[in-house]
Amino acid sequence: MPDTARISVQPPIAMLAELTHRCPLACPYCSNPLEMTGREAELDTETWLRAFREAAEMGVLQLHLSGGEPVSRRDIVELAKGAREAGLYVNLITSGIGLTDARLQALEPWVDHIQLSLQGVTAAVADRIGGYTGGFERKMHVAERIGQMGFPLTLNAVMHRHNLDDLPATLDMAVRLGARRIEVACVQFQGWALKNRAMLQPSRDQVDEAKRIVARARRELKGRLAIDFVPPDYYADYPKACMGGGWGSTGLNIAPDGKVLPCHAAETIPGLTFRTIAEAGLREIWYDSAAFNAFRGTDWMPELCQTCDRRDVDFGGCRCQAMAIAGDPTATDPVCRKSPHRALVDAALEIDVVDAAEPDFVYRRL
Repeated sequence: MPDTARISVQPPIAMLAELTHRCPLACPYCSNPLEMTGREAELDTETWLRAFREAAEMGVLQLHLSGGEPVSRRDIVELAKGAREAGLYVNLITSGIGLTDARLQALEPWVDHIQLSLQGVTAAVADRIGGYTGGFERKMHVAERIGQMGFPLTLNAVMHRHNLDDLPATLDMAVRLGARRIEVACVQFQGWALKNRAMLQPSRDQVDEAKRIVARARRELKGRLAIDFVPPDYYADYPKACMGGGWGSTGLNIAPDGKVLPCHAAETIPGLTFRTIAEAGLREIWYDSAAFNAFRGTDWMPELCQTCDRRDVDFGGCRCQAMAIAGDPTATDPVCRKSPHRALVDAALEIDVVDAAEPDFVYRRL
């Protein structure tokens, strides 16, 4: 456990509110936990509104309303309104399924930005990946209405072996739909994605070509479309920092049942107890809880990370990835070329890149 007296903890900038695990789609890359929260265990409206007020009071600027599918909540308009009135910038992360014209109009005064997921650029690919026939057609209608209403739009394109070759068409679609930003996010293997890793892992050639396409598009579309590219961890030489700045540094998540987490997959780490918003206030959890302080700073790191010149760049990498691959959340992230566990990643890649023309996905259904 780090000496928290030696760690300067700043307020979080952003909060992800996972309002529900319910979702009409069944994406095999879903990062939600394998044991999902049922409707009966979801936080009620007032508790969420209190959490939004506490977040704003402690310095959170951005709120991401997510799920599952957040518009599965009947109180989504009331929640967005309460968040905006608390002083938060409200970003709605949605599949678009269930986002009717009437609901869009009701949300318009309270939502600052919409982030629309994209499973593919054709109905054949998108509906197969999403496990929902007709989902692509509905999504395109919603995207058109978002543009007509003037919402700032980000496309969240989750990329993997079966759609990464469509990256040029994906970028063209973002421009055509009037998106201001696209996140080209290659699948990160947690939750359901880890169960489907062998079917989803792209090849190295696909990843290298994607890097070239993104570099060219950034030059050609500069000023028109911002492109964020999240490459696959397994092909990297060094890990990414947890949440961009290290564990418990920049943002927090609240799960549908109220558990407050430092990252989406934190519950996969054994031995950590995560308090709920019903048990304690956000400020107390953020600054004082044992789980949030478990991997803050550098005292927890193994010697290899302590003495590395990248110590304050990647902050030891992903604790959940270390757990998933090495079985030890305190280990050097196995993605790192210096890690004694790197061979586990390389061995997984050799297995995962076997051709699978017709993938046998394990779909995510509540």
